[in-house]
Amino acid sequence: MAFQGGVRETGAGRGPPQLGLTEEEEEQSPEVLLSVVVQHGQVGLCFYDSRDFTLHHMADTPDGHDLHLLARVIQEVSPHVIITSAKQERCMAQFMQRLGSNPDYRPEVVLYPSVDFGVEVSKQRLLSAQLPFLPASVSERGRASYLSSCLSFDSLLMLRSVGALLKCLDRRRVGVELEDSSVGVPILQFLTYTLKDVVYIDRDTYSVLQIFKSELHPSVYKLQSGVKEGLSLYGILNRCKSKFGSKMLRQWFLRPSRDLALLNRRQTVVRFFSSPRNSDTLRTLQGSLSNIRNIPNVLHRMSLCHTTVSDWQSLYKTVYSAVCIRDTLRSLPQSIQLFQEISEGFSDDLYYITSLISRVVDFESSLSENRFTVKPNVDPAIDEKKRRMMGLSDFLTDVARRELEHLDARIPSCCVIYIPLIGFLLSVPRLPSMVEKEDFMIEGLDFMFLSEERLHYRSQRTKELDNLLGDLHCDIRDMETAVMTQLQSSVLERSACLYKVLDLTAELDCLMALSHASQEYGYTSPSLANHRRIVLAEARHPLLQVCSPVLVSNSFQSSNTQGRVKVITGPNSSGKSMYLKQVGLIVFMALIGSDVPAREAEIGLVDGIFTRMQSRESVSVGLSTFMIDLKQMAHALNHSTGESLVLIDEFGKGTNTVDGLSLLAASVSHWLKRVPAEVPHILLATNFHSLLQLGLLPSSSLLSLLTLETTLDGEELVFLYQLKEGICCSSYAANIASLAGLPSSLVQRGVEVSELYRTGKTINRIDGPSSEDLASSCARVVDTFLSVDLEDSSVDLQIFMKEQLLPSGGGRL
Repeated sequence: MAFQGGVRETGAGRGPPQLGLTEEEEEQSPEVLLSVVVQHGQVGLCFYDSRDFTLHHMADTPDGHDLHLLARVIQEVSPHVIITSAKQERCMAQFMQRLGSNPDYRPEVVLYPSVDFGVEVSKQRLLSAQLPFLPASVSERGRASYLSSCLSFDSLLMLRSVGALLKCLDRRRVGVELEDSSVGVPILQFLTYTLKDVVYIDRDTYSVLQIFKSELHPSVYKLQSGVKEGLSLYGILNRCKSKFGSKMLRQWFLRPSRDLALLNRRQTVVRFFSSPRNSDTLRTLQGSLSNIRNIPNVLHRMSLCHTTVSDWQSLYKTVYSAVCIRDTLRSLPQSIQLFQEISEGFSDDLYYITSLISRVVDFESSLSENRFTVKPNVDPAIDEKKRRMMGLSDFLTDVARRELEHLDARIPSCCVIYIPLIGFLLSVPRLPSMVEKEDFMIEGLDFMFLSEERLHYRSQRTKELDNLLGDLHCDIRDMETAVMTQLQSSVLERSACLYKVLDLTAELDCLMALSHASQEYGYTSPSLANHRRIVLAEARHPLLQVCSPVLVSNSFQSSNTQGRVKVITGPNSSGKSMYLKQVGLIVFMALIGSDVPAREAEIGLVDGIFTRMQSRESVSVGLSTFMIDLKQMAHALNHSTGESLVLIDEFGKGTNTVDGLSLLAASVSHWLKRVPAEVPHILLATNFHSLLQLGLLPSSSLLSLLTLETTLDGEELVFLYQLKEGICCSSYAANIASLAGLPSSLVQRGVEVSELYRTGKTINRIDGPSSEDLASSCARVVDTFLSVDLEDSSVDLQIFMKEQLLPSGGGRL
């Protein structure tokens, strides 16, 4: 006979539900809700981001009738839901109508009655909002005082938009759809959103300069929803090690700045890490940054008591890495502002959280049991129960031996097991004679259930064990859950330092990414100032530098009084468009604080980059290609200032040559006739050589004529891609056509027609007789007719005319 004893878990004990999702799962369906109020030329707005559970608010700001500022905010934030009042001003109604006609972006629009945007109603909703970082014991007066320090109650439009946003959040229960109705939508942080000193760049400019370029993910598992960054400026500069760093860098790209102090702050860090002697420090810090995790999601789950083991791991790695980053930066020059802020801002709360988690959480045991477990010597009561639990195996083996002595001799073995929530049971193998349920009954035992060909019973001894030892497993879980709750409270009370960690480490991650790219591609730090000059020496196209092993550098210079308007002519494929994009990208890179691909660079901060370079054709827009070109040009004409950069490529080619040339000449003349202080930096590439040959532009010191150098090697056109002063007199279209593979006969005929048209001579058709042949034929017919004797009766005039005018070939003269 054999006997066994042991402990077996077959069911879950009590404790908090483990509802943790991976970061990728959580980020698949983020939701951003934006609420806006427009009144009397002012815009007040706020938005809630469910990715980090923050409410962003922007103070009341003046905006024009076209609401360009609001359009820029929507472009940056890309909200899924826009909340506004059903009672709107005319400009807002027109704006929403234009937004709804955009085929590329159509958010859901929610209209609430104007009463939901009331000031007092909004204040009450704000006071009753779910704010986990505030203790529950705080009075209403204390909450109002705290909220007034987070939000400006003087910005009434913004305050009204907050009220409507909170109503929408409560109705939709964003992020807490599966929770009890008493659980409100949490707001973990209030952040101020501002567009001050932001450089204007529209969506067309971002597209044509390839600042961003999304492509479908090559993986078959992500064809429906997965996108990746293609060849773009963001793609080559994004060397960030953390997701929050990549997210912040994208925000910098969407919000290039004219704030000289901000740009100098970034440049100082980029220059420091671009130095080869700091490469080891760069790699060390990037290693620590790769451990920074999505803390807002962890804190959110903590506020709902849904923390998982992976959450505690992520939190511990993040805080530990933040302490390492702080200690590393304390040994670096504190004259650099960011280093000083991290050294001083990463408070001892981080060390406290790290040591507390390390002292309390048993990660090895937690991973093996897939639940929160506590280390020894944290709680004596838990340690005592765990010791009892560990000694159960031998004890139950002894109990099983005693039970077997009182069982039927036919039963070969038994064991005593422990099942959470059920207790101690006697387990025996099922005998062949035990077929029906009545056969399971054994005298002195209470049958419980059959499982895996084993019968489970309660005996007198197992009942005594239940009374003596209790439900050990569930008791331990309950006590460890209580410890976890206390730990969560301690962490949430110090959550402010964790948000500071995310902000500062994300900024550090971005700047080190820019430094890494600067080192790899040989960039230089530009000199930035609030003047109107742009000087680039031996500049290179940043994307072409990645793709091409051989690159020709070109300079650029635009001052207050000279060379401000540059007209560039040259053959097709000579690099005119690439040069325009090169200047635009380098200026853009300077406006985010990056180094630039040039030997030297002096850049005056611009207030906007306008382009007319590429037509976005779409049937749903309902506009012709030329009409789209005109709208882009009109936007540049109407909104550019003396501190803007305007890039124009081949404007006017979508209509009649004369009309297109006239519009182009009129547009450039419009800029040249402005006061010099109001003329933007303009780069114009065109194949309308008549624009210069006919003198259609007024003479001005602001006008500079440039061309890209080429040479002929026999009949083959060779591009040198070198910019020089001058005018190109030929487009060399025939040479380009030959390079493109067009038939030589077709190209030759094109050259003939072009030369005849240019010299004003008659262009003869090649699918019929020439004019000289027709003239000689007509002369022959006339001479023959004059020689005919009309008085001769034998002559049939009709037959004669048919023979002369309709030759045997059947062709009519």
